[in-house]
Amino acid sequence: MKMRYTVTLIFFLLITSVIYPQFNDYTIKLGLQGHVLLPDTEFDKDLRPDSAEYKFSGLGRAFVRFELFTQAIEMEVGGGFGKLAGVDFNNDNWWTYIIPLDAKIILSPFNMDIWNPYAYGGAGYMQYRNENKPSVVSPQAVKEKDWVAHFPVGGGIEIGLSDVIILDVSGGYTFTMSDDLNGYSNTDAYAEAKSYDGFYNLALGFTFVNGWGGTDADGDGLTKSEERKLGSNPNNPDTDVDGLKDGEEVKIYSTVPLSPDSDSDGLKDGEEVNSHKSNPLMADTDTDGLSDGDEVQKHRTDLLNPDSDGDSLKDGEEVITYKTNPSKFDTDGDALSDGDEINIHRTDPMNPDSDNDTLTDGEEAKIYRTDPLNPDTDGGSVEDGKEVRRNTDPLEAEDDVVKIDVPIVLEGITFETGKSDITPESAVVLQGALKTMQTYSDIIVEISGHTDDVGSAGSNQSLSQRRADSVRSWLISNGINPDRLISKGYGEESPRVPNTSANNKRMNRRIEFKRIR
Repeated sequence: MKMRYTVTLIFFLLITSVIYPQFNDYTIKLGLQGHVLLPDTEFDKDLRPDSAEYKFSGLGRAFVRFELFTQAIEMEVGGGFGKLAGVDFNNDNWWTYIIPLDAKIILSPFNMDIWNPYAYGGAGYMQYRNENKPSVVSPQAVKEKDWVAHFPVGGGIEIGLSDVIILDVSGGYTFTMSDDLNGYSNTDAYAEAKSYDGFYNLALGFTFVNGWGGTDADGDGLTKSEERKLGSNPNNPDTDVDGLKDGEEVKIYSTVPLSPDSDSDGLKDGEEVNSHKSNPLMADTDTDGLSDGDEVQKHRTDLLNPDSDGDSLKDGEEVITYKTNPSKFDTDGDALSDGDEINIHRTDPMNPDSDNDTLTDGEEAKIYRTDPLNPDTDGGSVEDGKEVRRNTDPLEAEDDVVKIDVPIVLEGITFETGKSDITPESAVVLQGALKTMQTYSDIIVEISGHTDDVGSAGSNQSLSQRRADSVRSWLISNGINPDRLISKGYGEESPRVPNTSANNKRMNRRIEFKRIR
């Protein structure tokens, strides 16, 4: 009694285990069955005597089962060997050896965890051999050995014992196309109604499952059943060939195992996770306005940093709005960052000289403190770049234009009486004139020579011309363009002061500068 309870408890624990095979989701099933057979012949029907006993016999069978078309339809191919036995009208024993070979279609539409009921029907050929004939004489001729068609039908139930073992219990009936299985035939070959032999069977067996839905054949972290629901390939760990296993995609990254680029950013999910550390579910990981793919493949920017070059502009702003280089801090090379040009100075980050005054925006902002958007910051009529080159102050309007619209006497330029030679002392004074001409490179001046009233007017006029020419030649020899210098002698006709004393005469012997254009 105690042993019986123990066996019952073990069996109950087996069938209620938390690990069960997926009855309708596997690669192949291999089964072994033991069948108890009960014949259905003439001796078991209308001609059966009341005193006759039922005779049971047995059969061993092996089969291979696999899914066909859908998980609810299976194909089974099997074969067995056994003995069909019974009693005749005289209660004498008869038996026949049988070797049934058949194919069955199994319908199991229920998706259950522990129990899996099914129905089957099939067809095949069976060899029989009458080994011990009945004691009664057959009214018709009997073939003692033959191959006959047979048709098994029935149903059963699978019970999961573990993740790879199933207990199979089934029962059914087998129709045959022969009346000779029991070594006795009362069916006339010409009779309209034929009475064929058959048998009932009750089977118990074990089925061994390979590749059931709970297995992970490709080692990707997903079971076969899970992969089938997803539509991924249970035999390929990386269905979409994106560098991530299907299990990683589903359970870790929440990406799509059927799409190599879940966020459609131009990068495979595996590249994003393994190489770039970006988010495979976010097309623009750093939210800078550029897709991760464009950052890597087109712009070579950092897809994890919205401002790759650190210029305070997002990479997307640079590419889409300002057309600047998101990998270059100062696109136009003017010593101002692209961000400072846009946000502070409002200058053009693609043009190093926004106001076209020949000074770069950086020079104006950092060195000269001029306005990089105004070519003439001080409004004095001369551009900032020109003022810088001639050493005037681009922030001071007063020095933009030279103040020589009226004659300016070059004090200190003196000549000996009757001579036009430039003395060393005069050369020092002329340096100032030279500087003015160099600074104001666009002006044209008249150099006028004047004398006192000593001598004739004609000789004084000639002398004043020579003296003016001497000053002009000196300036030309020091680099001034001749076209900018006009020399003219006025003689004694325009004295500064009356020629009434030696000092006054000295003052009248002079050189004057006057801007004429």
